Amino acid sequence: MGSFEPEVVAVAAAVAVAAGLVRGTTGFGGAMVMSPPLALLLGPVVAVPVVLLLEGLAALPMVAGAHRIVRWPVIGPITLMACLTVPLGTWALVAVDPGIMRRVIAATVIVFAFALLRGWRHSGRHRPATGLALGALSGTMVGATSMGGPPVILYLLSGPDPVESTRANLTVFICAISLAGLAGLWAGGVLTAAGAGLAALLAPGYYGGILLGARVFPRLGDRRFRQLVLVLLVAVSAGILLA
Repeated sequence: MGSFEPEVVAVAAAVAVAAGLVRGTTGFGGAMVMSPPLALLLGPVVAVPVVLLLEGLAALPMVAGAHRIVRWPVIGPITLMACLTVPLGTWALVAVDPGIMRRVIAATVIVFAFALLRGWRHSGRHRPATGLALGALSGTMVGATSMGGPPVILYLLSGPDPVESTRANLTVFICAISLAGLAGLWAGGVLTAAGAGLAALLAPGYYGGILLGARVFPRLGDRRFRQLVLVLLVAVSAGILLA
């Protein structure tokens, strides 16, 4: 595909399928699975827009049903600040050495995978100032690494809202920051036709993996599977961090 060797596309496709299976099973983790290996395989400047394209398109169809139960006072400030700070992350993605950014991506996955494994939750109230600070962190992470969801996931899971409302909040948030991230990457000249073409090639495997994971893998034991996935993410990302 374009400037990508066939064997590179084949490996990237296998990574996308695995990421789709994880996302379909656990409801999160697609970007966490894809970003470190694709950053190693393609370089961060190519990997980040590819992952955001796949994640954004995956979340978009779910927004129609989610917007009716979204808690805008909670997710609104987070989303607004995240969208405003995406350019900071995009600047870092372009300006920082690719080898350093690859390690930053891997380290980000390790930190949040450990946090999810340990069941860490934000213990305070959902205050607007906290939401704005969290949004700034998340937006910067999206532009730089394609992963802005994990800190917001940890934050929202601690709240008193019912699971349906929390899921709707996350759906709208992930879709919004993915689109904002793609806009920032396009404005910065990082989103290219070659990257979009590669994302189109990977999309069938990723979305097929999501459907398969949602139907099959929960029968194997959702909680244990989540734990296994997080442990594997830590191991793979640690290897990439040290590579």
